[in-house]
Amino acid sequence: MNGVILRWPVPICTTINAQYYKKVLQDKLRPAIRKNRPGLLESGILFHHDNVPAHTAQAVTDVLAGYKWELLEHPRYSPDFAPCDFHLFPKMKEHLRGQRFETEEDIIQATKVAIKNLDKCSYVTAFKDRLQRIEKGANNGGSYVEKVRC
Repeated sequence: MNGVILRWPVPICTTINAQYYKKVLQDKLRPAIRKNRPGLLESGILFHHDNVPAHTAQAVTDVLAGYKWELLEHPRYSPDFAPCDFHLFPKMKEHLRGQRFETEEDIIQATKVAIKNLDKCSYVTAFKDRLQRIEKGANNGGSYVEKVRC
C-alpha cells in the first residue's frame, strides 16, 4: 500500500515460468524490500499475486513459505480484483498517453517516471477498493464474479 517496491521489466523473449518467477522473488524482490522498506521483512509481509501457474507452482510456494510471507488469497479471476488492472495501469496510461518511444530503454524510463508520480494515497485507495470489491463478491456468494465474467 505504500507504493511500488520493485520495477522489473521482463527481458524480451523471456518466458515467465515458476523458475523465472522464483528467481525474481529471491534475487530482485526480497533484496529490494530490504533496501527500500527497512524492517519490513522482519515485521511480516502480506504478499499478493494472482493465481497463474508460475505463481502457484510448488517451487514458488516453498520459497514464500520459507520467507514466512503471508499470502493474501486471490479470488477467481476478475479484472475488478486485480489492483494493477484497475489502478496502476490506468494511472500509468494517463502519464504515458500520446508519447512515442524510440527504444525499449525509453519505455522503461518513462514507465519508471509514471510509477514515481503516483502518490501513496492512491495506493491506499486502490487496496481499499480491492478489499471492498472482494467483500462484495463474497457477500453475493461468488455470484458477483460470475456476473463480471459474463
